[in-house]
Amino acid sequence: MNKSKNNKISEMIRVNHAGEMGAKVIYDGQILALKLKKDFDTLKIVEHMKSQENKHFDFFDEEMKKEQIRPTLMQPIWKVGGLALGFLTAIINKKSAMTCTTAVEEVIDKHYQQQIEDINHEEKNSNKNNKQLQNLKEQIIKFREEEIEHKEIAYNNNANQFFAHKPMTSFIKFTTNLAITISKKI
Repeated sequence: MNKSKNNKISEMIRVNHAGEMGAKVIYDGQILALKLKKDFDTLKIVEHMKSQENKHFDFFDEEMKKEQIRPTLMQPIWKVGGLALGFLTAIINKKSAMTCTTAVEEVIDKHYQQQIEDINHEEKNSNKNNKQLQNLKEQIIKFREEEIEHKEIAYNNNANQFFAHKPMTSFIKFTTNLAITISKKI
């Protein structure tokens, strides 16, 4: 694989690692708030989504180690920000926590779809079978389906009925897209 392809794959792995770590800490913050509020019904929903995010993170964490890719330098900031976002949205109420999930997952859905298209393009223009790229694509497809499931769960739990749904969604989408852009390079 040439250097440009290696850089692209490294960038994908780095940003996905950062994103899945961010998702984990958002859910950690929500879990903390939900336990404080004794909202065990919502806690069960969030714990289900977090268990999937843990698997996503573990895959990209292993890829980082295997390929010797450094994590984003912004990781400490993303951890604090994600934990705070999760805690604050869940402490408000269930609809707020679900709004957070829909906003993040809508961005991640598009992000993963773009990566799938990029890998398809790369595979189409390559005359050799690249098992690493194929495996990466398969995992991203699987993870994207689970992220879409999270978004649907959140909408089914009245995310769009939160009184500040639109402004919160806009803010979270903006910051998520910004984090993706920064994490690709830094």
